[in-house]
Amino acid sequence: MAGIDYTSRIPNNVNLASDSRLQRALEKWQPAFLEWWQQMGPEGWQASDVYLRTAISTDKGGWAHFDYVKMPDYRWGIFLNDAEQDRKIHFGDHAGQPAWQEVPGEYRNILRRVIVTQADTEPASVEQQRYLGATAPSLYDLRNLFQVNVEEGRHLWAMVYLLHGYFGRDGREEADELLQRRAGDEDKPRILDAFNQACPDWLTFFCFTTFTDRDGKYQLGALAESGFDPLARTCRFMLTEEAHHLFVGQTGIERVIRRSVELARQDPNGDARAQGGIDLATIQKYVNYWFSYSLDLFGSEVSSNAADFFASGLKGRWKEDKYEDHSALDATLAIAHVEDGRVVDKAIPLRNAMNEVLRGEYVKDCEGVVEKWNRTLEEDGSDFRITLPSTRFHRRQGLYADSCFDPSGAPISAEAFEARRGEWLPSAADREYVHSLMAPVHEPGKMANWIAAPRRGINNMPTDYEYVKRVD
Repeated sequence: MAGIDYTSRIPNNVNLASDSRLQRALEKWQPAFLEWWQQMGPEGWQASDVYLRTAISTDKGGWAHFDYVKMPDYRWGIFLNDAEQDRKIHFGDHAGQPAWQEVPGEYRNILRRVIVTQADTEPASVEQQRYLGATAPSLYDLRNLFQVNVEEGRHLWAMVYLLHGYFGRDGREEADELLQRRAGDEDKPRILDAFNQACPDWLTFFCFTTFTDRDGKYQLGALAESGFDPLARTCRFMLTEEAHHLFVGQTGIERVIRRSVELARQDPNGDARAQGGIDLATIQKYVNYWFSYSLDLFGSEVSSNAADFFASGLKGRWKEDKYEDHSALDATLAIAHVEDGRVVDKAIPLRNAMNEVLRGEYVKDCEGVVEKWNRTLEEDGSDFRITLPSTRFHRRQGLYADSCFDPSGAPISAEAFEARRGEWLPSAADREYVHSLMAPVHEPGKMANWIAAPRRGINNMPTDYEYVKRVD
């Protein structure tokens, strides 16, 4: 396994120096990226020393180095897993053929579209989270936020490399556009709606990294199966870093849950809010909101685009190797449709149901996360249990977008949904209350009142380590 060349202006393990034209193009793009980072990256913390991990190889073990780094000096780069010798395409119409090292002409446009859509999510996350440092509940959390941010920036670099390296002028123009769109901007918003939503508080951030970044895991996993080998290799390494983002969200919510139970016990009426915490019912509403919003990112349940991506060998299923049939030509999948106010299953050709196949893997993963949260509740003596709503609840994309359902998935009228919206989703008052708790805690080892301390520190360091050194 080759290490990463850190002597280059752009760290990489793709032998960038051997392609002077590509190297010049990326070095021209680099100042624009750094300008974007200064404008849209973490507000107020650019001069601070942050205890960050930086990739030093693509080996599974010992791939990262930890040290203090100022974020603008972070060595963003281009890292791909090593090429698999004689790799074959193993699904779709081209199964058994050699994996492509260059873009096949007939798939150029749809492949570029896939890459741009994934790439657009990376800077969007940074933009959504840029003000959270001002209200961080601890230095531990502040550092984790910044680690997520710089790695999203590196993921952008990985995708921009593909655009520059394999798509000529069109790719360069797309790379420039990635720095022009803005999360939530009315005139030039990000491509996917979830990445235009505000992230004004840390409960939202933890839900986002639990659910929305988990969508990213499955999208990257599907692209890691791609017959276009450079994309597959890029996504495999991105998954290595993505695991930490999911950890931040999952353990963040678990810590809010633990503290909620503890504060409720301290209150004579069992009211965590009265003690300055976030009650479990409010946590449930945020889970409902972000789980349902993230489901939309997989696309429609029945999709000709998904069928085309699979047939062409560009985007497979999660862990495609576990399936026996890699053509998916003769099989069907039962998908619930709404007809005359009733939910009925219809058999859909499997290729057209690939979005739903991937969404199903995601849902199972989310169910495992909720089980862990509920074990914490059980261990802490609480009878409350977090649940995931039906995949039909609160949808804005796909088959269920024009109908209303309760959290169990039962059809209801729009009037009934609106009457109970505040029971199921965060109200303006809920959001205002959560926002009111967001006072910064920037002393080593200290935690905001509404969140429990982590069970362990980062990289075997103590929880009271000075993970971020503020420079005023």
